[in-house]
Amino acid sequence: MQTEINVRASRDAQIESREPTISIVMPCHNHGEYVGQAVGSVLEQTYQNFEIIIVDDGSNDENTRRNLNSYDRSNIKLIQTTHQGLASARNTAIEAARGKYILPLDADDKIGETYLEKALDILERNENVGIVYSKAEFFGEAFGEWKLPPYHFPGILLGNVIFCSALFRKRDWAAVNGYNRNMIYGWEDYDFWLSLIELGREVVCIPEPLFLYRKRSNSMVTTMSRDHMLYSYTQLFKNHPQLYTDNIGFLLLNSAERVDQFQRTIESSWSWRLTKPLRSTNQIIRNIRQRLKRARVGLSQDLGTG
Repeated sequence: MQTEINVRASRDAQIESREPTISIVMPCHNHGEYVGQAVGSVLEQTYQNFEIIIVDDGSNDENTRRNLNSYDRSNIKLIQTTHQGLASARNTAIEAARGKYILPLDADDKIGETYLEKALDILERNENVGIVYSKAEFFGEAFGEWKLPPYHFPGILLGNVIFCSALFRKRDWAAVNGYNRNMIYGWEDYDFWLSLIELGREVVCIPEPLFLYRKRSNSMVTTMSRDHMLYSYTQLFKNHPQLYTDNIGFLLLNSAERVDQFQRTIESSWSWRLTKPLRSTNQIIRNIRQRLKRARVGLSQDLGTG
């Protein structure tokens, strides 16, 4: 009970001082048709001691520029830059942020009305927690639950399960030098989460869908090429060599299991079963060839012809 009173007293003091506790950082590049919904989802939060910092990341769309320039509120700040990409845009916004906690929110996504309140409660109660996110849902071109696997370490080294809009502490962002600009094809959030995990920070998922991800056919996630994905994985290894080296046993074991699973999948397929007689015939022919080769070698030795 005393802890709850202290947390409430701390929040009341922050609100009275008019210093925002949470800074929502929102990069925007030609997303003028969506940004109003993103901002609106923040303004409707049950927790109101926040600021919104929008970075116009070199938008060349007139509708976007007009919409962004229309915001006239004391808790919304607009920063205009040349087009630099998500990592740089987020870093620019966070550098200007006054909040103790940071929430990145892309200009085409939304958050549920209690997200800030519930995430803040977790962060304020546990200094070891460095990443707070929630379950998620799709909207836009598709609807329904985004069925992300639960977070666990070292499993996250194999694939990201934390979307970009998780809350974290600004001091941790500073400790790891922000988002890494060498993630040029995306996954800068994945790389950043690994950096915070290297600091020893714990991860908490709120068990309800408080993040809404806009499903679009031309989004960065859905259009990432195989070569760009390979580059990004390689860059993760280079950015976090100790983290991957310390867990090499897990990575190799998991890779072997995936190969075995792939082999089982192939062997259970109809095409594998259909071609079994042909494979058996080929194996018989290979066996005959090997026996003939051994016989020729043995005959040569008996005749002394070498």
